[in-house]
Amino acid sequence: MSHLRFKVVEEAFKKRPTFVEPSTERPSAYFGKYVFNKEKMNRYLSADTYEKLTKAIEQGAPLTMDVADEVAKGMKQWAMDMGATHCTHWFQPLTEGTAEKHDAFVEHDGEGGMIEHFSGKQLIQQEPDASSFPNGGIRSTFEARGYSAWDPSSPVFIIGDTLMIPTVFIAYTGEALDYKAPLKKSLGAIDTAATAVAQLFDEKVKRVTTNLGWEQEYFLVDEGLYAARPDLLLTGRTLMGHESSKNQQMDDHYFGAIPERVAEFMKELEIRSLELGIPCKTRHNEVAPNQFELAPIYEECNLAIDHNMLFMMIMRNVARKHGFRCLLHEKPFAGINGSGKHNNWSLTTDTGTLLHAPGKTPEENLRFVTFIVETLMGVYRHNGLLKASIMSATNAHRLGGGEAPPAIISSFLGEQISKLLNEIEGSHDDQHLTLDSKHGVQLDIPQIPELMVDNTDRNRTSPFAFTGNRFEFRAVGASANCASAMIALNTAVAEALTNFRKRVDERLTNGMDKTEAILEVLREDIRTCRPIHFDGNGYSEEWQEEAKRRGLDCETSAPIVFDRYLDNQTIEMFENMKVMNRHELEARNEIKWETYFKKIQIESRVLGDLCMNHIIPVATKYQTLLATNVHKMQCAFDDAELIEQLTCYNVDLIKKINKHTKFIAEAVDEMVEKRKEVNQIQNVRSKAIAYHDEVAPYLESIRFHIDRLELIVEDDMWTLPKYRELLFIR
Repeated sequence: MSHLRFKVVEEAFKKRPTFVEPSTERPSAYFGKYVFNKEKMNRYLSADTYEKLTKAIEQGAPLTMDVADEVAKGMKQWAMDMGATHCTHWFQPLTEGTAEKHDAFVEHDGEGGMIEHFSGKQLIQQEPDASSFPNGGIRSTFEARGYSAWDPSSPVFIIGDTLMIPTVFIAYTGEALDYKAPLKKSLGAIDTAATAVAQLFDEKVKRVTTNLGWEQEYFLVDEGLYAARPDLLLTGRTLMGHESSKNQQMDDHYFGAIPERVAEFMKELEIRSLELGIPCKTRHNEVAPNQFELAPIYEECNLAIDHNMLFMMIMRNVARKHGFRCLLHEKPFAGINGSGKHNNWSLTTDTGTLLHAPGKTPEENLRFVTFIVETLMGVYRHNGLLKASIMSATNAHRLGGGEAPPAIISSFLGEQISKLLNEIEGSHDDQHLTLDSKHGVQLDIPQIPELMVDNTDRNRTSPFAFTGNRFEFRAVGASANCASAMIALNTAVAEALTNFRKRVDERLTNGMDKTEAILEVLREDIRTCRPIHFDGNGYSEEWQEEAKRRGLDCETSAPIVFDRYLDNQTIEMFENMKVMNRHELEARNEIKWETYFKKIQIESRVLGDLCMNHIIPVATKYQTLLATNVHKMQCAFDDAELIEQLTCYNVDLIKKINKHTKFIAEAVDEMVEKRKEVNQIQNVRSKAIAYHDEVAPYLESIRFHIDRLELIVEDDMWTLPKYRELLFIR
C-alpha cells in the first residue's frame, strides 16, 4: 500500500481553517498602512519638498539631488518608525518575477560606531549585477554593470523590515533589462499621441492616462498534496493524471459558496493587500474546482502592474500560511479550465473618460468612435505582435482550450457599436453619431427592480472585446507580467493615433472642415481594420478558416509566434514611438526562445524521471501481484476451464499493463535521445522550434499511457495523489 500518499490525503482531510482575527478597523482605516503615500509624504516631508515630489510624480518633473536627499531623509524616518531596518530597489527583470537586493540603513559614524543612514543617491540609484539576469546578450558575464533607478510614480512600501523602492532596471549602455522601463515609455507615447487627438475635440485636454484593471485567476491545492507531486513542484503543472469522475461538469463551483479554508485565506490576502495599497474589490470561485479569482479597482497602468506583481508574491506567501500552495500556471490540470489574467484597458483624459459612451453631443460620440476605431487600427496592424506579447510555453496550453480565447487576435464590439461603424462608413455626415444609453429590462417579478443593461454584450471567446467603457484583453496568462501585453498594446495604439492625427492635419491644412476631415479618415480606417472585427464564436472551425482569409495571424507554435517581435513593421513602430530599439527587441526574443525551450526541457526531464522511478515500478509491481495470483489459482485448481474463467481477467490486465509500460519505457528512451540531439543546436530560435516540434509531443503521448495505467493499477499502490484528491479542498 502507498502509505505515504494516503497519509498525505488523510492529513488534507483533517485540515481546518487558519482563522484570521476579524479587524475592528474598516478597510479604509488601514488601506495603504505600509505605503509612503501622499498622507505620509505630507507628514514626513517639508512643504517645499512635498510640492516638488508631487510635481515629479504627477507631471514628470525632474528631481534634483538636494530634493532627493530630503525625500530620502523623510522616507527613512517613516520606514524606521514602521520598524524597517533595510531598503531595496524592487524591479521586474525579464524572468516574469521580481528582484530585490537588501541594504541595511547603516554606515560608520567615524567614531567606531554605526548610524542609520539613507541618502538621496541610495534612493535614486543602485547597481545590481546585470549579467546574472536574462539579458539576451545585451550584457556578457564580464560586463556586469547595470543600474536600477527609482520610479517616483509608483509609491514605495514596506514588507517585513524592508523598505521596497519600485525601480526600472537598465544596462550600463542604457538599454532596458526589465519590463517597467519600456512600459513607462509606451505610456508616454500613448499619452502624447492620445492627447494630440483628444485636443481635436477639447483643447483643454492636457494629459491622457492609461488605466488597467487586472482579474487574477489562480488555483489552490493542499500543500501536502502539492509536495507529493514532483511535477507540480518542479513545473507548476501536472504532467500526468486522469480526469476525476467529477470535475467541472456540473458548473457547481462557479460563483458557489467559498470553502471555509479558502475564505480565511482570502480574508488575510485582502488585508495584507489593502495594507500595501492594492485596492482589492472582487473575489469569487471560478469555473474549475479549486480555482478562484480576485480583482482590484482599476488604477493607472504602471501602478496597476506593480500591484499585480506584488499581489502574486503576497498570494504565494499567504497561501502557505493557510496550508495551501497557490498555482499561477495557466494550465495546471488537464481537462478543466486554465487560469488567465484579463487585462481591462482604457484611456482617461484629465477632463474625462475617452472610451465612454454614449456622449451628450454628436461631438462627444465622434471622439468616442475615433478612439474605438484607432484602437482597432493598432490591434489590426499588429495582431501578430499582440499574440506574441501574451504567448508563452505555459499560456499555449490554455489558449483556445474551450475556456480561453483562441490564438487568433480579433475584437468583439457588440451589435450597437458594430452597426454605428457600418453607418459611419456608408454615410457622409455625422447624423448617425448617436448611441443608446443603458436601457431598462423589466423582469415582471414584483420584488425585483428594473435592471439597467449595457449597450454591449460580452463575448467570452473574443481575445480583445469592448465591454462598455474599456477593452478587455482576455488572452493574457495568469502567471504573466501584464507589462508585456500593455507595452505592445499601448505602442500599437499610440502609432495608430499618431497616424490618425497626421492625416487629419493634412486635410485641415487643405481647408477641409474639422468634422468632415475626422469622418473621412475614420471611414478609411473602419474599412482598413474591418478584418479584426469579429462578433461571432471564436472557437468555431469556421472562424479559423475565415481568419486565414482575412489575413490575420493564425500561427499557434509559440517559438514562431515570437518572430512577430522582429517583423520590420514591429521594429519600425517601437523605434518611431521611442519605446524600444532593434537591439532591445532582439535581446528580448533571445530570452523568450531560451525560456520556452528550457521549460519544455525541464518538463521532459521531470516526466522521464517520474516514469522510470514511479510509474513503471508501481505498474510492474501490480503486474507481478496479478501474475502471482494467476499462478496460485493454477496451482489450486485442476479444472482447466475453471482456471481460465478465474484468471482471464487478471491475464487481460497483465497484457494491458505490459502494453502501456512498454510504450512508456520506449518513448522515454526516445524522448531522452531526441532531447540530447536537440540540445546540440546552437541557434536559440531553432532550438526552441525543435523542442516544440520534436520533444513536446512526447509529453502528451507518454501521458496518455500513464493515465490509462492510473485506471488499471490498484488504488492503494498508486504513489502520486490523483486529480480527485488534488482538486477538491476539504
